[in-house]
Amino acid sequence: MKKSLCFLILASLILGGASASASAKNLWAYLTYATFNSPEGPYVETYLSIAGNSVKWVKQPNGKFKATVNVLMTFKDKDDIKAFKKYELNSNELPDTSNLNFQFIDQQRFKIANGTYKFEIQLSDKNKKAEPMPYTQMIGVDFPADKPSMSGVEMIKSYTKVETPTALSKSGYNLVPNMYNFYNDEDAKLGFYAELYGLDKVIPQGQMFLLTYHVEYFENNIKLNEFAKAHKETPKAVNVVLADVNIKDLATGNYNLVIEARNANNEVILSKKVFFQRTNPKATYSVTQIASTDIKGTFSEKIMIVDTLNEYIRSLYPIATGYEKDFIHYQLTKTDLQTKQKFFYSFWSQRSSTEPEKAWTAYNSQVKIAQEHFATTIKKGYDTDRGRVFLEYGPPNAREGHYTEPNSYPYEIWQYYTLNNSQRNRKFVFYSPDMVTADFILLHSDAIGEQYDPQWKVFLRNKMTMPVDISETQTVNVWGDYSEDSWTLPTTNL
Repeated sequence: MKKSLCFLILASLILGGASASASAKNLWAYLTYATFNSPEGPYVETYLSIAGNSVKWVKQPNGKFKATVNVLMTFKDKDDIKAFKKYELNSNELPDTSNLNFQFIDQQRFKIANGTYKFEIQLSDKNKKAEPMPYTQMIGVDFPADKPSMSGVEMIKSYTKVETPTALSKSGYNLVPNMYNFYNDEDAKLGFYAELYGLDKVIPQGQMFLLTYHVEYFENNIKLNEFAKAHKETPKAVNVVLADVNIKDLATGNYNLVIEARNANNEVILSKKVFFQRTNPKATYSVTQIASTDIKGTFSEKIMIVDTLNEYIRSLYPIATGYEKDFIHYQLTKTDLQTKQKFFYSFWSQRSSTEPEKAWTAYNSQVKIAQEHFATTIKKGYDTDRGRVFLEYGPPNAREGHYTEPNSYPYEIWQYYTLNNSQRNRKFVFYSPDMVTADFILLHSDAIGEQYDPQWKVFLRNKMTMPVDISETQTVNVWGDYSEDSWTLPTTNL
């Protein structure tokens, strides 16, 4: 399994935009990890990236400049430390510091037994007077001996064959990890590495298995056949997957990379998904994709009023995929009635091939609920953040609102026990900085693909004070502030 941890998220830097000041006070780091198995036992591999413009560069005796970050990583089972490393991460030396818009990367490997561990990383700039930045997360390692399993998926930028093996070489290759799950329009390929273990134990001798990998929409798990590959392989103790998918024509949106191993009966033996995001203004929705859609006698053909159909289609935005959002946002008002009807029918037939009208009717009933509960004086219910989350994920299992705390903006915290059948205990924080329209904006969530901001508590308190330090994530408790309690345990239902 591979996760992403981010310390002091700077959205502009992540998205490849403007960089932070070279003299910035705060350390910026990004960490991912993947779990693997080997004859010597399981291990966790970490990939740490440090932004060059967030650290202090010190002139060396040779006239060049170097930065150093103190790193401490620990794996704990309750209170017992099972593995740890404490070291100094040194940058390459630079002749000058005129251009620090880059990252330097560190890769470590921890041998550790199967189990669930509390992983903690602490970072500090050796050349600055600042407290270490801690982050903790639970990491699971699970490679059973009696059944097949799959490693984590390491996203890679490039690879070369090993000439001189190192401790970090894998399967005869040196891999350069891709640190981020974000791909812009300059990224033409999505490369990845994984290992499949123990397929030779469950597939009869002489038979092969089908290895497939494809891209699917994150929102609805619809497979994109144009971004899929498959081939047969002979089962081994370890089957290596080193491959890429051409994503040149993949539109802006949220996606999963899906890797599967299937037997001769087309049954899935192993499967793993990795979330990633894509921005690609060059790939837009083409009406030719729906030109052959037959709508004769369908519910869509019966919608003859253009304004009504436009409104129906706009209400689909919260659950639409990247291509569909493009049509709704940019092309809806430019197309004729029949094209809109075809788009509308195609949208629902993709989600329910047998009963598309029933699927639409059920969704529209939720749109009406969103309108009743979340509409503002200037926005439809489905256009608000709360309405979008409600329509995309359903009603929360728990919802708690605080609208009159003396030191905070009005806010709500929603909790989902299960999200998309895969994420557990995910929460959303909405707040209303504009108390005139009462539009609650999504401030923070720990759900995959959603707005993440570890400073959310600070921004809630901006009603009274402005934060001095952009890295601040905690506030001093004051009378009437319940944000910490509400995040820990929302209580009421929608």
